[in-house]
Amino acid sequence: MHKTIKLQSTITCPNCGHKNEETMPTDSCQYFYECKNCKTILKPKEGDCCVYCSYGTEKYPSKQQK
Repeated sequence: MHKTIKLQSTITCPNCGHKNEETMPTDSCQYFYECKNCKTILKPKEGDCCVYCSYGTEKYPSKQQK
């Protein structure tokens, strides 16, 4: 059975709590993300490859496959 990869992820800003749905890139990890509300630049937490793994509702597509 093949797992369906989700490309939509809702990022929650740890600074202000703002949520925004984004489409994840499939060709590379996204290391920086600017909050649409407070303009804080998010970076992955230690041990994560991208902002989606740290702050998103879905992990980065390559991580979902594992």
